[in-house]
Amino acid sequence: MTDAPINRIYAEERANLKEEVFKYLYYWPWFVLSLLVFMSLAYTYLRYTPKIYQSTARIKVLDESKELDLGIEAPALVGRSSFNLENEVAVLKSYRLLAQVVEDLKLTTDYYMPGNLRNTTIWNPPIEAMPSPSGRNIGGTYLIEILKDGYRITNENGSEQSILTHTHTWDTPTEGFPFTVNTARDNGISNYVGFSYLVVFKNFEGTVRGLSGSLNIQGVGQESEILSISLAGENKAKSEAILNKIVDQFNLDGIKDRQLVSQRTIDFVDDRFVYLESELDSIETNKEEYKQKNSLSYIEADAGVSVQKKTSSEDQVFAIETQIELGQLIKNSLDRNDTFSLIPSDIGINSMGISALIEKYNGMVLEREKLTASAGEGNPSLEITTSQLEDLLNNVVYSVDEYIKRLSLSLKQLKQENKSATNLVSSMPEKEKILRSIERQQNIKESLYLLLLQKREEAAINLAITAPSIKVVDYALSSGGPIYPNRNKILGGALLLGFLLPIGIIYVRFILNTKLGDKQDLEKVVPEIPIVGEVPYIKDRETRQFTDLHDRSILAESFRILGTNINYMLLDSDLTEGRVIYVTSTIKGEGKTFAAVNLSLAYASLDNRVLLIGADLRNPQLHTYMGVSKNTEGLADYLTGKTDDWQRSLMEGPLQAPNYKVLIAGAVPHNSAELLANKRFKKLLDEAKKSFDYIVIDTAPTILVTDTLLISKFADATLFLTRTNYTEKKLLKFAHELNKHNKLKNMMFVMNGVGAGKTKAYGYNYGYSYGYGPDGSSPKKWYKKFFKR
Repeated sequence: MTDAPINRIYAEERANLKEEVFKYLYYWPWFVLSLLVFMSLAYTYLRYTPKIYQSTARIKVLDESKELDLGIEAPALVGRSSFNLENEVAVLKSYRLLAQVVEDLKLTTDYYMPGNLRNTTIWNPPIEAMPSPSGRNIGGTYLIEILKDGYRITNENGSEQSILTHTHTWDTPTEGFPFTVNTARDNGISNYVGFSYLVVFKNFEGTVRGLSGSLNIQGVGQESEILSISLAGENKAKSEAILNKIVDQFNLDGIKDRQLVSQRTIDFVDDRFVYLESELDSIETNKEEYKQKNSLSYIEADAGVSVQKKTSSEDQVFAIETQIELGQLIKNSLDRNDTFSLIPSDIGINSMGISALIEKYNGMVLEREKLTASAGEGNPSLEITTSQLEDLLNNVVYSVDEYIKRLSLSLKQLKQENKSATNLVSSMPEKEKILRSIERQQNIKESLYLLLLQKREEAAINLAITAPSIKVVDYALSSGGPIYPNRNKILGGALLLGFLLPIGIIYVRFILNTKLGDKQDLEKVVPEIPIVGEVPYIKDRETRQFTDLHDRSILAESFRILGTNINYMLLDSDLTEGRVIYVTSTIKGEGKTFAAVNLSLAYASLDNRVLLIGADLRNPQLHTYMGVSKNTEGLADYLTGKTDDWQRSLMEGPLQAPNYKVLIAGAVPHNSAELLANKRFKKLLDEAKKSFDYIVIDTAPTILVTDTLLISKFADATLFLTRTNYTEKKLLKFAHELNKHNKLKNMMFVMNGVGAGKTKAYGYNYGYSYGYGPDGSSPKKWYKKFFKR
């Protein structure tokens, strides 16, 4: 029991949905046109918009600090970072580095292949336009055409200059232009005769800054040391060449930074060589003079145990004094370091901690120089790095001082031991002791000299052979398809807009449409008045009336159905005489005369006695259907008393139908309301009902004049005509008021022009696409009906 209402509601919702869909489907040509327009625009846009491809290179920045053994001074470096990918990104996008790339690749000059609608970027053209030395920022656009015997240049203002040569000497200066045209191909330029190239010169600084802004550099992960460098451009080869050059230049920049450390070490050792050579010369001179003065040739070592101990002690003293000397050398270098310059590294000091601090310090000095070049003075990152350098320099100074102190203590102890050993060999001559002292000083300087010489060679090797600062993970690779314009998105958007635009327009039309659209609109406003018929829209005026009494057209069948429905509505009426049926409307133009004529013909085609009366005395139209003059004698003449026999004014109806008479309105009177209200009109009806089965009366519109309301009491039924896409919905409230106050008797709605305006296509076809009987048309195929609309 409960399923029936639910199924009914579901069926109604499905029917309403189908109705809404068909409302929009009726406008299918709009959808086809809209899709054609948008898809054509999309294809045109895709055809002539430059395609942008993305090229990407990936590099791994090598971090040497991870390979250092910090030793016992490691706590001094806690909280310090020597590796920052953000700094590397800043260097990659720095003006200094990119300016070199622009200079090397000559990116201030762009080349295009001219086209009808757009120019195509090309890379490595067969010609090359070289700006003059004074014309780095010449600017301007020039067209270069390759001729059989030379070339022609046209500047952007249209002035033309031709340079003709028979030998294709391309590197000759172009008079009047700030550049020289060279050929990039030795012998193949003749293959490009007839080709034209558009050359655009750009500002150098603007080109560099533009390249910096177009680079997209980011790490591939939070913990990764790999940087992804991307560049979008119209020409894949050009973008790849730029990225590869940036990678190579960045690597070369890092190598040069490392070479600076080696060069600083070499310079430091060279300075110390001069000092050591001077000291060695002085020691050797003193030794020679001492031997000559004391007649000494050579010293034999004591084989005793005491001498061995003394010798061992002296060796240790020698080693410690050497380290102290190296420490003093580094300290002296630090005392002169007031501009954050590089410190010599790896000169033989036996402290891994100090060596690590020096390597760390040199790395941060190079990083600061990069930041200064890329970010400029006053940058917060530069200030942080400077502060870290000051702290690190203090740590180096402190570590060297502590190292010297520890060595001094050890030296003091060894000297005490050496003193004891010396006492054991007190028998040795004083001269031998002095000579050994001189020789010891000589050995120390010689050892230091040889050590520095070794370190200089190592630094020279490092300067000549330096490991790369980056590892190239991938050189530049371009995307297979363009990243812009996105073909799928644009075509999908065009397809979507192609559907949405007509839907929106149709929806707005529906919203703004105040006209009566379909049966549902009528039922929503005036549900209490029954709808007894729907008359289809007939485009051809010649077929808006019965062609013969046996007509089986859509129009004829619709009026026969209307007549049957009226009879059904009047079954309960106690009528023994002819039935009086008024045909009226709200305003003019809704088709009441048309409906009255065809309804009367529908009744006449069923062998009924029918009288058609034109009671619209103010604006009569019935005479046009009869083909007579408006002033022909009719109802007005009878009502005014010009004639007492109304039957004398009857005329034969259309199609010469038997028992079918017509009484037109006649000449238009000036007092039509008073004429209809007198007793003569009622007398006419009373007499007519005895002679006819149906009296169909075409009356005046109800909202304009009161004529119909004055005679409404004589009607058995009142057909109230509405017209699709013509009758205003707000006027239906007037019909509601008439019915509410019983001003019109037995009101029944008739919808005229169903299918007009293409608002409800399927209703028309569903109701009227089929005939029945020998002359009835067979059902049309669905696609024929669809394209027939």
